[in-house]
Amino acid sequence: MMPEIHSVAVFCGASHGNDPIFREAAEQLGRGLAAEGLRLIYGGGHVGLMGTVADSAVTAGGTVVGVIPDFLRRREVAHEGIAELIVTDSMHGRKRRMFEMADVFVTLPGGLGTLDETFEILTWRQLKLHDKPILICDIAGSAAPLLAMIEAAIAAGFARPDIRGLYEVTVGVAELMERLKRLATAKGAATALL
Repeated sequence: MMPEIHSVAVFCGASHGNDPIFREAAEQLGRGLAAEGLRLIYGGGHVGLMGTVADSAVTAGGTVVGVIPDFLRRREVAHEGIAELIVTDSMHGRKRRMFEMADVFVTLPGGLGTLDETFEILTWRQLKLHDKPILICDIAGSAAPLLAMIEAAIAAGFARPDIRGLYEVTVGVAELMERLKRLATAKGAATALL
């Protein structure tokens, strides 16, 4: 069990993408979070990678909490097989609720929604609204465009180079899970010193 890290928010696609490795990564992450006793906080849908990570966590005995705006729930994309489904009045409300519940943020491959969630949580950390770890999990090069966008902003003088310290990149889910274990151990040790 990982002390002090209890809940992991996962941002990922509402589609599976065009490479089976993305789905395999979502399955591996769901199983890994369940095995470590970590609660999955995610977007609440049953479709795409988000549905896969939730299904895998549930099947492995994990606790899963979905957060979904009412308009998406009414479109019948809500996952009915999870421990808890929180319905918000907006996308902004969804992101706020996920932020409040999470101890760590993880980004898997995804589309515009995933990018939006990732950049917002990075921006909030840059503005010192939180200091929670943000882990970008690179699956088969999926993180390269996102990282290139950040580097382009730095190169053009719109962002300082120190924004690279707002996040960490892990290559694959196994490395991600190892990093989560190290973060938990460090947090647990820091708490013990207080």
